[in-house]
Amino acid sequence: MKTLINKYLTLFFIGGTLYLLIEIISRGGFTHWTMGIVGGICFVLIGMIDKFLPRSPLWLQALIGGVIVTIVELISGILINIVFQLDVWDYSNQAFQILGQVCLPFSMIWCILSSFAIILDDYLRYWLFGEERPHYRIFRKLS
Repeated sequence: MKTLINKYLTLFFIGGTLYLLIEIISRGGFTHWTMGIVGGICFVLIGMIDKFLPRSPLWLQALIGGVIVTIVELISGILINIVFQLDVWDYSNQAFQILGQVCLPFSMIWCILSSFAIILDDYLRYWLFGEERPHYRIFRKLS
């Protein structure tokens, strides 16, 4: 049990740190500490996709990952930006947005970034925790 907790805390910390770095790079040198928590949650959840859908193609996992990030971003945005009024982000000027917290253009970006997160998570599990060596199928084999 302690090993499992350590594994997920490690993955949470790595994912959160990477999310902060992506934010700093994409937002011109700044971010908010809450993005580390959001990123850690997203990374752990994305890493669990293939545990629930084994042998699913990478494109499907990336699509599901984008949906996961969008849902986490919506929930955390409602809490961080609306309830606590921290004004960390605002997508109200974007196309197809919901409450200014999520929008379709960024959801599509999350799908792309999720593919990288899936691969990184799988290799981290292999290198750090001795799990199965990653292998991927982009598309399902035709019978």
